[in-house]
Amino acid sequence: MRRQSLVLIAGWLVFTSVQSVEGGVPGKAAIGDVVKDLAAKDILGATFSLTQVGRDKLIVFAFLGVDCPLAKLYSPRLVELAGKYKSSGVVFIAVDSNRQDSVTEIGAFARRHEITFQILKDLRQTIANRLGATRTPQIVVLDRERRIRYRGRIDDQFGFMPTNRTAGYHKPKPERKDLQCAIDELLARKPVSVTETQAAGCLIGRDREPAAHPSFTYAKDVAPILNKRCVTCHRPQQIAPFALTSYEEVAGWADMIAEVTELNRMPPWHADPNYGSFLNDARLSDKEKLILAEWATAGAPQGDPKALPEPPTFADEWMIPQPDEIIYMSPEPFNVPANGVVPYKVFVVDPGWKEDRWISAIELRPGNRSVVHHILVYALPADANSFDPLRADESYFAGFAPGLVPDQLPSGFARRFPAGSKLLFNVHYTPNGSPQQDRSYLGIKFADPRSVVREVTVSCAFNTIFQIPPGVFNQEVRSEYIIQRDSLLLSMLPHMHLRGKDFCYEATYPDGHREMLLSVPHYDFGWQTTYRFREPKIMPRGTVINCVAHYDNSEANLNNPDPKATVGWGEQTFDEMMTGFFEIAPVAEGLVHRTPWWAPLMGQFSAETLGAVILTTVNVCLIGALVVGAVRSKRRSRIQAASTSTSTDSELPNVDY
Repeated sequence: MRRQSLVLIAGWLVFTSVQSVEGGVPGKAAIGDVVKDLAAKDILGATFSLTQVGRDKLIVFAFLGVDCPLAKLYSPRLVELAGKYKSSGVVFIAVDSNRQDSVTEIGAFARRHEITFQILKDLRQTIANRLGATRTPQIVVLDRERRIRYRGRIDDQFGFMPTNRTAGYHKPKPERKDLQCAIDELLARKPVSVTETQAAGCLIGRDREPAAHPSFTYAKDVAPILNKRCVTCHRPQQIAPFALTSYEEVAGWADMIAEVTELNRMPPWHADPNYGSFLNDARLSDKEKLILAEWATAGAPQGDPKALPEPPTFADEWMIPQPDEIIYMSPEPFNVPANGVVPYKVFVVDPGWKEDRWISAIELRPGNRSVVHHILVYALPADANSFDPLRADESYFAGFAPGLVPDQLPSGFARRFPAGSKLLFNVHYTPNGSPQQDRSYLGIKFADPRSVVREVTVSCAFNTIFQIPPGVFNQEVRSEYIIQRDSLLLSMLPHMHLRGKDFCYEATYPDGHREMLLSVPHYDFGWQTTYRFREPKIMPRGTVINCVAHYDNSEANLNNPDPKATVGWGEQTFDEMMTGFFEIAPVAEGLVHRTPWWAPLMGQFSAETLGAVILTTVNVCLIGALVVGAVRSKRRSRIQAASTSTSTDSELPNVDY
């Protein structure tokens, strides 16, 4: 697989460890220890014992979890390796040790990823404890004497930056295939050169005995935090890889939740807190992080279910209020190939809107999250089937990317979709190793035109002529935008690709005063975030919005697709972009493009009916004009006749027509 789904990778990056080898596993075996026997039942109910495997076989134990993003990415690779080494006497066995994974879910996971080798359900983490497994996916290899010869990752495609252990990377392809190296060396009767590596992935959800008198419980303390901070994404049909809506779902993730919140990987938020106050600031407070950590340490006690808060309510699977209309990108699904790089796909849709529409909320949803990296939707004139990237800010309509949460505009604010325009879906697919289908769509919430007092438009400061030389560590690129009228700045969305390091917005006001609006010191391509101001900022006419970005095109950037390439602007992720999107609206109320007076009639009549009404009105007016003209002509004739009979030389009387 040349390039995996970055949607799954974004989830993995926040659910990983900074520790090289974790302790705290009861009875953990060391490299070289002999494993005498292991026993468990597989998902079909058959009993497995280590003694059932022939002594001439090597055994690869692969610890997996049904909701772990990295386990999902690596499962096709494990299937491929199992087939490759089967004839060489290597037996692959999958193990699910998570307390939260049911046998039914494990079976569905196996079918979805076409895992044909045996899968064990490891109750109470007996096998994981004996082999020293702590994460998913993690590998333990036993030689013919049943000694542990290798434990760790499958390969080095995913991991952490050497200089920043909290920042994850995704190489275009692995440079060291650790599992294959270990197998090849053991088959050749050689010592394993690298016996243990860090396994990047999700902590195994262990069964723990809850404390008798905990300071915090799920019902009273943890559930309110999750409902407020996490459940928006961590619920069915949303971007998060698993749900956190019940105690049974949450308890198995307790240690993982404590880890990623302590490291500030979750909830995802990358803005420097020294600049700006944002409505959607996702950061947890120190107290909230302390509660989650102490609750996990206490064994994840449930508490009194009667103390549970009311769960948050959502419009079905939507983040915005229930849409008024849903529009699909195409009548039929698009077939995504198993491998390779798929050029951006374009789908044009006519929504059939004959009048201007005012929109208060838009949510763009991928039909298949495993292969859709991002989607951009543009509004096109009726006679167009493509858009000019250099004028993208004028036609940008909506977007989806990992971490991009849709928002509803403030009351009285709305965006205008011009009558007769079409929608262009620009979709970026990332094959995941098996053929897939996708039919993405968007939901729209309309605003009452009578309630709209400010029109919201999307603009951007962008640069398309930059060049980043090979090997450069800190290349600066700038862009700017001049505010043309007194405006309110509502939000900002910085956008770069895999070489992006940092991004900031700075305003230079007409009086010369400068203000940092937003600083993202560690840009993460895996999370596209719109930073929405708590209170809109006034941007006087003539204000210059300066955007400054830095790029790392060196080998030190392990996400870099090609450190030897000169990189410029382009749509593919191995190209680069430098775009500072932002939403603005006029300061004064009433500055909107109003819908024509006749447009509301379109909601009551068809176009044909409205046309007939207009034609009838015109005909009535014409007939009326003819009648009035005839009456006036007859009256003029009578006056002329009377004038002639009395005096042909006199002037016509002064008659008021």
